[in-house]
Amino acid sequence: MALWDRIKESASTMQTQLVAKKNDLKSGAFRDASMAMCALVAAADGTIDPSERRRVAQLITTNEVLQNFDATDLQRRFDENLDKLAADFDFGKVAVLQEIAKAKKKPAEARAVVQIGIVIGGADGDFDKTEQAVVREACYILDLPPHEFDL
Repeated sequence: MALWDRIKESASTMQTQLVAKKNDLKSGAFRDASMAMCALVAAADGTIDPSERRRVAQLITTNEVLQNFDATDLQRRFDENLDKLAADFDFGKVAVLQEIAKAKKKPAEARAVVQIGIVIGGADGDFDKTEQAVVREACYILDLPPHEFDL
């Protein structure tokens, strides 16, 4: 199976798993952590291009799981996290990882945050090494084994 097909299949599988847990993913911690994860993946390579912003904006408005929350509020939280990363990537990354850590107390939410990172990373068909690395780092912050997500 080609790498592209594996990425699409993995992102699709993660999305299916997220939808199955939709009713369990309504906390503020999950909301905050998922928007932080989206920002971290979007900025993983050190730059934030407009296509990545659009991809996340589309996810926010169309993702069934994230429809548990107000789209405008999600967009604001995503933009705030991106601003932190754009101002000073290393310092911003610490703050964003702290937001992601909010989901640590509930394993189902923690896994869902990682899955959202994979969905965002694979949305363009290229879940590249830098995106994988930041999602792997988030796994460690959330006390989840990266190999559980093929990272």
